[in-house]
Amino acid sequence: MHRKKQIIYTAHCILNQNSVIRDWERSKGAFNDIVKIIIDNDISIIQFPCPEFIFLGENRPPMTKKEYDTYDYRNLCKNLVNDIVKQMDEYLNNGYEIIGILGIEGSPSCDSIKDKGIFMEELYKSMENNQIYIKTFDIPENYEEGKDINILQSFKNFIKI
Repeated sequence: MHRKKQIIYTAHCILNQNSVIRDWERSKGAFNDIVKIIIDNDISIIQFPCPEFIFLGENRPPMTKKEYDTYDYRNLCKNLVNDIVKQMDEYLNNGYEIIGILGIEGSPSCDSIKDKGIFMEELYKSMENNQIYIKTFDIPENYEEGKDINILQSFKNFIKI
């Protein structure tokens, strides 16, 4: 058995919708259709921690990026990012391909494209400092498991299947 050496990093809630704000979940467990595409293509998954869950717990209120943008929260994100970027660097230096980062559109922490969340801002700063550049794909805010096949094709195109 040989390693395929392809990895995708995902926002925590892509694999665990139990971590999102109560009543904001969009699937019963994981985004199974997205995860199935990754698994069916023998791509390894590395799940980011959920900084919001770590910071305020499971029963936290909905908050905006501006409300999360405090010294303590940003410092938590910086600390979480340090080990992740070291890990990315180690994989890249050993011939692995990081095919992307999968974020969540509109998340105050994990939007990776439009209005980057705080966690992603800190991640990208640290990646840039380490000259690591990885493409991103965000799950749209209106995506619900099993209801949108267009996003699945867009995701397949993103990972070039």
